[in-house]
Amino acid sequence: MEALTRKEEKVMQILWKLKKGFIKDIIEQLPNPKPPYNTISSVVRILEKKGFVYYEAFGKTHQYYPKISKLGYKKYAFKKLLKNYFGGSYENVVSYMINEEEISPEQAKEISNILKKGNNNK
Repeated sequence: MEALTRKEEKVMQILWKLKKGFIKDIIEQLPNPKPPYNTISSVVRILEKKGFVYYEAFGKTHQYYPKISKLGYKKYAFKKLLKNYFGGSYENVVSYMINEEEISPEQAKEISNILKKGNNNK
């Protein structure tokens, strides 16, 4: 699996929400000003080539479906973030969040307890 660009991710977020849709359905979900039809069509074709979507043909038009689940991509993206920015260390993630005041020390302890419980259930 490869990473999505911002545009690709916006389109995938919409398809995950809709579960299936035509290009016009995707465009309707985008904020104003709406991008041109051909732009979104190109993004969806790229997503198809990358293996993120598949389609069902209805004459000359296609209805698109996510091939990769949102959870599946979330796992991939988080593992990539963890590896590339935190040396693969969950401790580094929690430490970063505490240092940046994103979570309190109490919340960090709770996370630690959750992780310990998770390791014991394996």
